[in-house]
Parts: sequence; C-alpha cells; structure tokens
Amino acid sequence: MMREPRPDRPSICDYEGSNYRTEFWENQGRDYEDRVERAVLRRLMPERGRRLLEIGAGFGRLTAEYLKSYDQIVLLDYSFSRAEYARDQLGAGSKFIYVAADAYALPFKPAQFDGVSMIRTIHHMANVQLALQQVARVMTDGGVFMLEHANKQNFKAMTRYALKRQSWSPYTREPYEFVELNFVFHPQYMVDALEQHGFAIERRVPISWFRLGALKRVIPAGTLAALDTVLQYSGLLLTPSIFVRSSKLPAGGPTAQSIDVSADPINLFVCPESGGPLTREGDVLYSPKSGLRWAIRDGIFDFKVPLNET
Repeated sequence: MMREPRPDRPSICDYEGSNYRTEFWENQGRDYEDRVERAVLRRLMPERGRRLLEIGAGFGRLTAEYLKSYDQIVLLDYSFSRAEYARDQLGAGSKFIYVAADAYALPFKPAQFDGVSMIRTIHHMANVQLALQQVARVMTDGGVFMLEHANKQNFKAMTRYALKRQSWSPYTREPYEFVELNFVFHPQYMVDALEQHGFAIERRVPISWFRLGALKRVIPAGTLAALDTVLQYSGLLLTPSIFVRSSKLPAGGPTAQSIDVSADPINLFVCPESGGPLTREGDVLYSPKSGLRWAIRDGIFDFKVPLNET
C-alpha cells in the first residue's frame, strides 16, 4: 500500500502487514526467478567485503547469499513486520542488524558500508535521484552497489508497442509508472542516474528471459534457470529485469578499511530527520539536535516514526 509522504519526501510503498511472502514468493510458481536472482548475485558480489546494507531486505529472502562475501549484513525495510520475520528466521547476533526505515532518509552516518544491494525495490521509488543520493552518501569509496531494476525496454513491451497494444513507448528515457508506485526504467536512464551520483558501471546482466507462466508450468525451474544463465551472457538488455553492478568512484573519502564490524551498532546511526548524532537511553535513541526519540523494538532499530509522534 502507499504511505502518504512527509512534506519533503516522495510517497512510499509500505508492505506493513501484507502477505507478500506467502502470496508472491512461497509456493507461488516463482522458484525460477528466485534461483536466477541468487545465481546472479553470487556472480556479482565481490570475493570479500565487510558490511553490506540490504535496502528492501523484506523477509530476508536473499540475505543468506550475502554472507558468502560480507562479514555483517544490515537489513533495512520500511515494513517493521517484514523486519520482524527476517529477524525470527535469521536470528540475532553481530552478523545481522535489523532496521525499519525510509530509504529516502537512511539513518546512517556517511561511509558505513562497502556494499549495498537493492533488489526488487527501486521500481517502487518515485524519486530515483534521491534514493541514489542516499546510497552514495552511506557508501565507502570503492564500495560495490548491486542494483536490480525493472526494464522499460523489454521485448514484450517493444512487441506490444509495435502492435499498438500499449500506448506508452518503451524507447523514451523517462521512467513509466504503470501502476501507482510501480515503475519501469530505460536501461540508459539508470546508467545515467548512477553515474550522476558517482558510480562507475562495471557490469549489466539481463535476467528472467523466461518469465512466462506457460513455460514455467511445463519446464522445471532448474532447467529454465540454467538456460537463463546462458542467455545472460548475450548482454542483450531485452528482459523484464536487469542487474547492474557498479562501484563508488574514489572521492577522497573513507574506504572499506575504515569499517569495524565489531563496533557497537549504535555507532552506525544518525537521526534521519536532522542528520545529528544519537544517544542511547535504554531502548530509545535520542537526538539532541532534533529532540526526536526513536525506538529499539525487540532488537529492531525502528526509524519509521519517532516516538514523539506515536
């Protein structure tokens, strides 16, 4: 559902209380997509990293993949209930930090992550520029950003447009909102946006070549995933989904060597409203600069709504 924005921020797609996990993923015929996405992430991840921020982590579907490269994962989602489910499945401990927060106002100090992933998330964002600005702010120089975006210029859309079965053009650069807070992006638009915010494109991978119900019903998911992997090497950006690996260009800032995953997690955070430091008072984080208080609920750092407003 859509959450009404604060005056200075875009609307947000809020999955709070939804059955997204069971209604979209589990036993819903998407094993093929899940396999393909996991395989691509394994190829795009660096061999080693220190701390990764998973934006739009949801219920933690892909989180285990990142542990193969990163020492610590910060799972961030706007839905507190999805963060709760991820915590219940993955457990507490120093390897995982759970955060409910707005991706347009990340509650982190600068240069806290040498890796960021955003999978099946940016298609819900009306302001891509602001989202990428936040990602760049919290990353170290040389950090790796793994982004998945819905592709406006996919084969199905081009065919429908040629046959005059859809009104919008898949060739224009601007994003297209086909349902409220559901966007598709031209591949070059996303490249331009990333480069504008200081990222160097390293690799693009077209995935989900066989996202057709008729095929998925008769061909095993493993077979489709294997065929998909072969076609990914074609480099043809004609699929409904594209993965992009980029790195943050050096700008004289901290690098991954500055990250200490053994430090108190509190040291990661700032007030998302003021950008000021936070002090801990039991299960509350207090911002002297803004006067706002933020809750720590059952091990989840809750930056959705300050306690002052509840």
